[in-house]
Amino acid sequence: MSLTHAQVQAQLTGPGQLFEIEEIGDTGVRTWKNAPASFRTLLELSRFHGDKVFLVYEDEHITFEDHFRRAATLANRLVEEYGVTKGDRVAIAMRNYPEWAVSFSAVLAAGAIAVPLNAWWTEAELAYGVSDSGAKVLIADGERALRLASTGVPLIVTRGELPEGARAFTDVIGEPTADVTLPDVTLSPDDPATIFYTSGTTGRSKGALGSHRNIGQAPMTVAYGLARASAVAGRDFATAAAVRRITLLTVPLFHVTGCFSAFITTLFSGGGLVLMYKWDPEQALRLIERERVTAMIGVPTNAWQLMSHPDFGKYDLSSLSTLGYGGAPAPPKLLERITQNLPNRAPSNGYGMTETSALAIGNGGADYQAKPDSIGKPSPVVDVRVIDPMGGDLPAGQVGELCVRGPNVILGYWNKPDATAQTFIDGWVHTGDLAKIDEEGFVYIVDRAKDMVIRGGENVYCAEVEAALFEHPAVDDVAVIGVPHDELGEEVGMVVRPAPGQSITLEELQTFLGDRIAKFKIPVHLWVRDTELPRNPGGKILKTHLRREILGG
Repeated sequence: MSLTHAQVQAQLTGPGQLFEIEEIGDTGVRTWKNAPASFRTLLELSRFHGDKVFLVYEDEHITFEDHFRRAATLANRLVEEYGVTKGDRVAIAMRNYPEWAVSFSAVLAAGAIAVPLNAWWTEAELAYGVSDSGAKVLIADGERALRLASTGVPLIVTRGELPEGARAFTDVIGEPTADVTLPDVTLSPDDPATIFYTSGTTGRSKGALGSHRNIGQAPMTVAYGLARASAVAGRDFATAAAVRRITLLTVPLFHVTGCFSAFITTLFSGGGLVLMYKWDPEQALRLIERERVTAMIGVPTNAWQLMSHPDFGKYDLSSLSTLGYGGAPAPPKLLERITQNLPNRAPSNGYGMTETSALAIGNGGADYQAKPDSIGKPSPVVDVRVIDPMGGDLPAGQVGELCVRGPNVILGYWNKPDATAQTFIDGWVHTGDLAKIDEEGFVYIVDRAKDMVIRGGENVYCAEVEAALFEHPAVDDVAVIGVPHDELGEEVGMVVRPAPGQSITLEELQTFLGDRIAKFKIPVHLWVRDTELPRNPGGKILKTHLRREILGG
């Protein structure tokens, strides 16, 4: 007999259970009682996984014990040789190398604040991140080190040439010993731990200041989502959890999805994490077969391109049981394609943001099949509201701004009190996303408020139009944007990348959309491009870039 969500939650979160919940003081905020109190605790617990392979990069295989020794050794070097103390910032600028994980772990174990910088940034943007965070030390790969050499901040470099005055990562660590211990520092859940810079799609990036509580809660939230999907389907979660999870990471570690949903969760669970230098669907197919990958985490585009690759059918993907994605709208058509091309898998769609330490709301299993256009139900420790422009709560089914509260919500923005006050109000983060909640508590993202097109006073939600366009077999990728119009204010436009070997016209797409969406929502402008649409590392289309490129503004 299948259980209701309320029954599942009561069963999983009851006293003495792994997912038991408790309240933080009298704040109204609930937390996972058994979550690690700090990253330092999480790192120490990970050592019990010993000789299991933790990180895979190309032909390198690093065990949990190896990772701990390297991280602990580097943490001591930062304290003893670089004078890093609790609360200091240490920036990390590199691609998805094992050294990223070691550096992140070391910085937090030393009590400092890790500042992962976007490896795609320009020299000026990297310099801004270093300056804004006030980083005391920089750890970078060779390519980023060249761009950072002029900052004047002590530089540790891996996998590349050393700028003048820099030290090699391997020289700093030396030969880690078996008896290495972590530096002596006391950490509490509320201590600052990370500064992740927001994507900057609407202006200069802001540093999102996260806590050790945020880190400890993240893997529990992911694990609960898996347990909930199993219980709703009538399966035993303990049996499913006994199968070691090998995750292919298709997005950058400097993004919260890569760091919290993949790296931290794998460190917590004792699974394995297969790193990709950059996303490449053919390389992903090879790695899934070679490493017997069981789960792939990324954005919807990754799953779409994996199945679209001409060599898709040539690889053994039988080990792959889960495809998890978030960070960008997932068209319902994607679930249909997964069901056809990878039957008997368990796709899941999640919602989170930098300000919520990645996953806050998730949809998987039977729920996702039943409601593929929903991002699911919030985690039991997360509260959600949809509000009107005056801040009042809206009833079920009505569209407003989504607000989120929980132990995953960050402390605020680094050195930006005004921006913090505008976004974080009475413990709630105002996401800027337009959403609605149905009678059963399932959340639907309608659009980003700033990307909504207002045509003659009518609201056109871009995500709805994009989802309809993805139904067309010749559409490989699409972005819907507003086009200025003297009379209507805005008209609806679309930028389409056709599928390989396909051509497309405005009239054809308009006819296709005619019985799918209201007439006023149908785009009247089409731009066709044969290159990939610009995306940030989190997979979101950079519509500001598209508008500037196409419209000149």
